[in-house]
Amino acid sequence: MTTEKSSKKAGSMDDLEEFTELTVDVDPELVSICKDSGARTEEAKAIYMKSRTMIQELVGNNTPEDRFRQRCVIATGDLSVADIMRFSHDPIPAGVEAIKKGAPIFVDINMVKAGITKVGHSSEVICVLDEDPNSEIANKFGITRTSAGYLAAKDKLDGSIIAIGNAPSALIMVCKMIEKGVRPALIIGLPVGFVNAAESRELVRDLKIPVPSISCVGTRGGTPMAVACVNELVAIARESEE
Repeated sequence: MTTEKSSKKAGSMDDLEEFTELTVDVDPELVSICKDSGARTEEAKAIYMKSRTMIQELVGNNTPEDRFRQRCVIATGDLSVADIMRFSHDPIPAGVEAIKKGAPIFVDINMVKAGITKVGHSSEVICVLDEDPNSEIANKFGITRTSAGYLAAKDKLDGSIIAIGNAPSALIMVCKMIEKGVRPALIIGLPVGFVNAAESRELVRDLKIPVPSISCVGTRGGTPMAVACVNELVAIARESEE
């Protein structure tokens, strides 16, 4: 009896049009210039371009680096992240070239993998947790699973993009491997947290071997910023080929 009453009160959801009113005004001109691969419908493109236009005015839109600052601000909802980002050794050209070549992207956790756009590039996105699936290396040496994953993938990292948004220990491991000869095309080192996060990024920027990197200072960072940087590389790579 209760179920029948609830059903009648709720009404029917068979008429989908009742739920499809757009949440923003669609500016055809803005929609037409949206090149973001993650925005595929008119509403999605309108939302993205409205956000992007607003942030361009607040953050600036003069350099390629500004585009990454804009995207990270949108991803986090925090204007101050624009001031903490650091770009070392021409990371944007290096990353764009790697995307064009279809270089693999090695990420620290599946959340980062899930956020990276699936279209607009041919790069395989690999979560390093799958490189040591039974945690044999992690358990043998007592290190984190993400660190063990990058260690397990050591022979695949040359020329790749490494994107870390959560695990400072993994970024420290990558730095150690670079000192021993591993040569990724780009490191996106944005692990978040209070234990070794800031220190791990300093290690990246202070490497004796000048590996291109995008990082930030302080305790902030995380999956949204790491994903934003990879997706902006894809966007720029697509634009350069059109």
